[in-house]
Amino acid sequence: MIPKYRLWFEDENGNYLMGEGLYLLLKNIKEYGNLSKAVKLMNMSYRNGWGKIRDVEERTGKKIIESTRGGKLKGETKLTEFGEELLNSYKRYDDVLGYYISRPFKVPSLTVDGILIENGSVLLIKRRNDPFKDFYALPGGFVEYGETVEQALEREMMEELSVEVKISSIVGIYSSPDRDPRGHTISIAYLIERIDGVPSPGDDAAEVKFFDLKKLPNLAFDHGLILHDAIKAYKKLFDEQA
Repeated sequence: MIPKYRLWFEDENGNYLMGEGLYLLLKNIKEYGNLSKAVKLMNMSYRNGWGKIRDVEERTGKKIIESTRGGKLKGETKLTEFGEELLNSYKRYDDVLGYYISRPFKVPSLTVDGILIENGSVLLIKRRNDPFKDFYALPGGFVEYGETVEQALEREMMEELSVEVKISSIVGIYSSPDRDPRGHTISIAYLIERIDGVPSPGDDAAEVKFFDLKKLPNLAFDHGLILHDAIKAYKKLFDEQA
């Protein structure tokens, strides 16, 4: 039997933000372009549906939907960029949770880590959440179902650092069963180069900061080992390009 689960989003203060109900409402709005039809399909009153949307808009200070009241598109309702972000994020997490919960046996999780070295310094994030809350770590995250590790790395760097990157070389694969207190997690680490963007914190990052390679803080997980190997790989790559 596949166990049931519930997924919900919280705001930065830990307050409930949205769950499956609003996700399905946003999904229907995107598909049909009409709030009245979207709530009707869910056997929900217009007032209740609009109330759910307005509550999240007030909590976040951002618009989720926008409606056209005149012209050829009279009555059309569509998601804003933020609404699309909420919809896609919820679906992404729901797909990943559903995939792992439906597995008939336990398997290791797969993650990627990116090492960005510039001018003798490496870019690290300060973790916003447990495990290792407030520790510095390499930016990275879980590979989602249906994407390559390279795609996952590029996505995570954009989500956590707001930068576009390209892969220079692979550093190594790290698979010790006890490297992550949440469970057996395998990470593939890459040296990366910045193509565009100014590093700024996002997702799980409370802060992003460049550290001199000779003055590194204590790092989360086994990221000290990964960075040690990365520095050697970086020097080798630099020598080959010289």
